[in-house]
Amino acid sequence: MDKPFQRKGSESNAHVGREFESWVKAYLETQGLVLAPDFIVDIGINSKKAHKFDLGSNSEKVIVECKAHTWTEGNNVPSAKMTTWDQAMYYFHAAPSDFRKMLFVLYDLSKKRKETLAEYYVRTNPHLIPDRVEVWEYDAALKTARQVAIPGR
Repeated sequence: MDKPFQRKGSESNAHVGREFESWVKAYLETQGLVLAPDFIVDIGINSKKAHKFDLGSNSEKVIVECKAHTWTEGNNVPSAKMTTWDQAMYYFHAAPSDFRKMLFVLYDLSKKRKETLAEYYVRTNPHLIPDRVEVWEYDAALKTARQVAIPGR
């Protein structure tokens, strides 16, 4: 029996997240980026504190956050999940400026809305996405990714 708020057919939400991170890691390796999981970087505005990003590398100067969220069953916005995307944007803002910053999200198209969850996020929240943060969506079926354009950039 599925637990409330757990993706149908999944062992756990944590399992879904870890699996998605491994897909993103493998995809980035095909692009020449070899990243470590659970990558720690000191972040902060007035002082610094260690923060663990999903993937990263000091030699490549890259940090990645991965979000495997989908539209709700009724094709509604998963509002509570979107707050974690906002939080990731804040962490990117507080991270060292010399790092490439990438948010990878799961490709999920709403036929009703005619847009993906990533497209919806960048369309409705460009004011929260720091400059030089890249939003990517990963298509698990095709094992491909594309960068989602941020309006006004």
